[in-house]
Order: sequence, then C-alpha cells, then structure tokens
Amino acid sequence: MDITFLLNGERVELRDIDPTMTTLDWLRERRGLAATKEGCNEGDCGACTVMVTDDRGARALNACILFLPQLHGKALRTVEGIAAPDGALHPVQQAMVAHHGSQCGFCTPGFVASMAVNHLNGETDHETALAGNLCRCTGYVPILRAARAAEPAPVPDHLRDDPGFLSPEISSGGAAAGGGGQTAPQRGFQPESADDLARLYTAHPDATLIAGATDVGLWVTKQMRDPGPVIFLNRCADLQDIAEDGGTLRIGAGVTMDRVLALMAAHHPSYAGMIRRYGSAQVRAAATIGGNIANGSPIGDNPPALIALGAVLHLRKGEARREVPLEDFFVDYGKQDRAPGEFVAAVTLPATAPALRCYKISKRFDQDISALLGCFNIVVRDGVVHSARIAFGGMAGIPKRATHVEQALTGQPWTEAAIAAARDAWAQDFAPLSDMRASADYRLTTARNLLVRYFHDLSGTETDVRRVQA
Repeated sequence: MDITFLLNGERVELRDIDPTMTTLDWLRERRGLAATKEGCNEGDCGACTVMVTDDRGARALNACILFLPQLHGKALRTVEGIAAPDGALHPVQQAMVAHHGSQCGFCTPGFVASMAVNHLNGETDHETALAGNLCRCTGYVPILRAARAAEPAPVPDHLRDDPGFLSPEISSGGAAAGGGGQTAPQRGFQPESADDLARLYTAHPDATLIAGATDVGLWVTKQMRDPGPVIFLNRCADLQDIAEDGGTLRIGAGVTMDRVLALMAAHHPSYAGMIRRYGSAQVRAAATIGGNIANGSPIGDNPPALIALGAVLHLRKGEARREVPLEDFFVDYGKQDRAPGEFVAAVTLPATAPALRCYKISKRFDQDISALLGCFNIVVRDGVVHSARIAFGGMAGIPKRATHVEQALTGQPWTEAAIAAARDAWAQDFAPLSDMRASADYRLTTARNLLVRYFHDLSGTETDVRRVQA
C-alpha cells in the first residue's frame, strides 16, 4: 500500500508497505524514534501512546495496535515532536519535570502524549483521560499534579498548525490511498466510501475488515496471525455519520466509541456511564460501534445496551441492504447472521429510553473486561410492568435477552416480591460458564441481584457505591 501522512510536522510518503505493520514497529525500527515504548503490545498500558490529528481534531491512540494505513491523510506526533522544533519543552513536559512526574521513565512518553492531547483539547478530567496510561512505579499523584499545573498554559503553535499542514492532496486520499481500487500485491485496500467498500468486499469476501484495529491489532501483535487481505474502513466518511430523525438515532458503523459516548451522554446517560468504562481514552478513540457489534464477542459491552433498546442493525452486501433486530444477529458463539461479503453499515435505536440502566461488573473499574454486563429497560405504568427488555453479556455464548425473566415480570406489579418470584426464571435463560473472571454461580447470583439494584434505581435510591462514598 502507498500512504502519505505527517510525522512531527514533516511529510512522509511510504510505498508498498506491509498493511499490517504497526505504527509502533515502524517508528522504532524504521525511523529510530525509540522514545515511544512497547509495553503490553495490546493497547492496555499506554506506553506507546501517540498524538494523531485529522479533520476531527487530535486524539491519543495506541501505536502498538495502530496499523500504518490508518495514518493516511493524518498528522502523527510522537513525544519527540511534542516538544517545539527549537527544543523548547511542551507545558506538560515542563510540568512533569517540575512535579517529579517521571520515575523510571518507561511510561513517561506515553503519559506526555496523552497529556498533550488533553491539553490541546482543554480536557480537565485527568483521571478519566489518563486511565489508559499505566505507571508501573505507581507515580500517579505527581503525574496528575503535573496535568493540572499545565492546564492554564497556552497550546504551543506547532501543535495548532497540524490540521493546516494537511494539504487537500493528503486529506482527500487520492492515488496514495488506493481509492476503491486494488493495491499491489493484493494485500491492502482503503476504500473512500461505503459504495467503494461494498464493491471491494463483494470481490474479496475473504478479506478482513479493519475499523479501529483494537481487536484485529492483537491478532497480529499477540497471536502472530496473518489476517490475509485487509480492507481499512477508516476513510469511509459516510460510515461515520450520526443522524437523528423522528425520535430515532442512526449511528454509522464507523463511528468511534468516544463519539458514541458523547452522543449517549445526551440521550442515554446510563449507557454513556458504561461506555466511560469501555477500554481507555485511546481505545475509545479508535474502536467503532460497528466493529464491536460485528466482532460478535459474548462479552462485548455495546450489544446488551443496544438489545435492551430494541436496536436494529443495517447490513449491506453489494447493492443489497437488509435490516435485522440486533438480538437476532448473534446466532451462536463466534457466529453471526452475516453472509460473506456483507458488512455492518449502521445501527438505529430510540433517541430516548428513560428506564434504561446498564451495569458493568468487572474486577477493575477502569479498562477491564466485563465478567458480566446487564442492561435493563422496563416500562412500568400505574405500578404494573407494561414491557420489559433485559439483555446480558458474559452470561452465554452470545449477547442474550432474558426472555423468561421478562415474561415472568410483564403484567405483574412492580414490586420486590414480583422480582423474587422471577428468581427461577434466570436459570431458564442462562447457564453461564466459570472462567478466570467469574464463576457460573457468581454470574447467575449477580444477574439476579442487578434486577434488585435496577428496582431501587428506578425508585430513586442511589445504588452507585462510588457516588455514595463520595
């Protein structure tokens, strides 16, 4: 593949690259920019964090699972380019020195990259923004002090200039991106629209689709797998649209989870609270809602919320389009109702659902895989359950509705006695497995308890331990 991007303000053109070479490997092995570190190599520790800027602004991304073609038409800055061209330190770098934020130094470049993005964007919730950066020396307090101290400092001009450096030739794609055509040697494709993607994927149904690479990246870095021909979706702008019409939200499959978080904060606050714990800021800036759905993971965090909302999935193969209720898309473990050459185009869901609540259960609050995740959307009228949609991840081989529990509740008074009467229905819906995250008994007991928590949530009782303690 041929790509063009900016590296620390300098135009870079690469020809015939391996489409699954990671940005981290290229920086360290080909460019000698070794300040960006390899830690976990799976997008968890943040040691490899870099700043990436395009027409949507600047964001922190994990270079270890960022494939080079995903940089096409963008501006990349490593910690070497966050300092000014004359060597003057960035305000966050100066603050890290002044507040002793660097101990062994291994994590420092990643922290600085994340902090520089936050500084540029005016982000002041540093605990959330830096949750994806691991300090192995447990030096978080001075690092947070440094982040706060840098807040009032002006953004250096060279970082503000990045979007302006992106020439129309680079940002619009052109021949370097491969357009909708084939690149030699049939290894990588980078379509510019959903129409281009439909044609390509029909012609190459065995290709691996890559949106954010937060999952596929690990196939390469951890499992040493060859994904074969790959089609990158990040330049399909029409897959990144969000529209609201008639009380319905339509979210393109390419919308990243940081944008979904912002959207849900205005429409479904409990769902947004769950997304806040979806990976890290770096992961949310790369991962897409369509990728999370199409991945089909039984512990994916989005599907239970979407199923509880009655979401509809929009699929496309060539010129053929179809819709399917999201709950019907998941057929069995690792199997979805998706034909070869067919891709997820969008998902639609109600713009409002006041009764929706989502509960993520994991060993860590931040950046952890769910042991189970339950989402409840129960409509109560005149004290009686009018309708119920309850969906769980981590309780079966697929994201799944608790239909027997729903039936046991519907038409009954909305009371704790009715919830207790539905206790046996849980075992009819779920037979969870035991694994390293939780035992089957823990999962089943917790699912039952979450319905009780939901009852108290709807009654106005504060059930979030973190807020109660605060």
